[in-house]
Amino acid sequence: MSARKPFAGQGRLREVLKLPVGERVDLRAYDAAATPGGPPGKTAGVAATTALGPRLADLQERLFAASTAGDRRRLLLVLQGMDTSGKGGTVKHVIGHFNPSGCRVRAFKAPTEEERAHPFLWRITQALPRPGEIGIFDRSHYEDVLIARVRGLAPPAELEERYGEIDAFERSLADDGVTLVKVFLHLSYEEQRVRLLERLDDPDKHWKFSPGDIDERALWPDYREAYEIALARCATERTPWFLVPADRKWYRNWAISTLLLEHLEELDPRYPTADFDVAECRRRLLTQ
Repeated sequence: MSARKPFAGQGRLREVLKLPVGERVDLRAYDAAATPGGPPGKTAGVAATTALGPRLADLQERLFAASTAGDRRRLLLVLQGMDTSGKGGTVKHVIGHFNPSGCRVRAFKAPTEEERAHPFLWRITQALPRPGEIGIFDRSHYEDVLIARVRGLAPPAELEERYGEIDAFERSLADDGVTLVKVFLHLSYEEQRVRLLERLDDPDKHWKFSPGDIDERALWPDYREAYEIALARCATERTPWFLVPADRKWYRNWAISTLLLEHLEELDPRYPTADFDVAECRRRLLTQ
């Protein structure tokens, strides 16, 4: 079991949901249906999430505006989780808060032939947000220590090297002005069954289902172990992991929106001051 009582943090939500750094992670110790720090129920949660929208939109605009004056800061939301944990749904709801023109969204699938010809972090660097942007990764570089571990796609020695490469890579991002918000969407085994059955029962969702999903589900214990290792090995105080219970979709959306708000407020981007004579420009317009 985890040495720390799950969800024992206080204050800001990021402190409540932050996984302990430097400690072993046991995902079974965390309730996937919990709502730590959240509103009292779905109705209140949906309303609270909606209320966050204007503030998030304002901070995004300020972040982008600051980049026009040379501010290199940007934010990258990394979403990881078991199949049906809500990565795609989160992307949809997050984008709903922001101006899409200032977002860079990438869903990582199996690597292409070109991507396989490069080191595993190559395709990640191609998708990073530019200064002033908010990036969202649906899966990420962690797939190369998750599915690669479960499916034996890389030898143990290479996997060990990859953990170190990921740490160095994320450290370099932080040094270059990237605020990294890494979120593990914690879904229960039982809820995944419910969501897969919903896809089978709705013809409009058959495109989201593959018989291979059942094969992957059979490997649940292996994936849990792979995640526990990655969450423990690739977490620092500058680049921690946040565990968001994902059985309740309304809580997931509220929690991630709140995490983004807290990080953007900490950045506190400012509109750049004018580099021209405002009064003179106003006079010229009024006298035309």
